[in-house]
Amino acid sequence: MKNLDIILAVVGGALVGASLGLLFAPKKGADLRDEIAEYLASKGIRLKKSKLDALVEEIQDEVAEAKAAVK
Repeated sequence: MKNLDIILAVVGGALVGASLGLLFAPKKGADLRDEIAEYLASKGIRLKKSKLDALVEEIQDEVAEAKAAVK
């Protein structure tokens, strides 16, 4: 019974965390990518959508690694 309680607590916490993240996110991912693309274009850097998506994934990986190193 104790294992079930732990599993339910973890799943419940994950759902609450994801819900709060969606509620308090400043912008949609697509909107944010568009703003990044516009900013880069204003600096003379042109990226195709696939390259921008790859850049976003690379930044996410680096942030995750940095968070893991801090813990």
